[in-house]
Amino acid sequence: MSARATRPPAPERPDRSAGAAVPASNAGIVQQVLAERRELLVANERLRLELEDLRGRAGHRDPRMHVLELENRALREELATVRAELAGLEDALAHLVEEMKKASP
Repeated sequence: MSARATRPPAPERPDRSAGAAVPASNAGIVQQVLAERRELLVANERLRLELEDLRGRAGHRDPRMHVLELENRALREELATVRAELAGLEDALAHLVEEMKKASP
């Protein structure tokens, strides 16, 4: 069966030639509303696709993150080494100052 056969017959329209014409301003408003509706539908679809994309990426880690974590770990280890060297130099300096105080009258 075709789609045409299943549709109910169109309702009869009143005769517009007898002074019942739709004002042009109303037709313009209808067209504007229809255009805004189309724009909103497109914007809605874009947002839906973007949200779907973001949800799909939520479970995946950024591959650059591993590199940054390794770099961070190396920098922390280097900082710990430099701090240990600094503490050793401070101790040596304090010892040297004590020796100089003992040597001077």
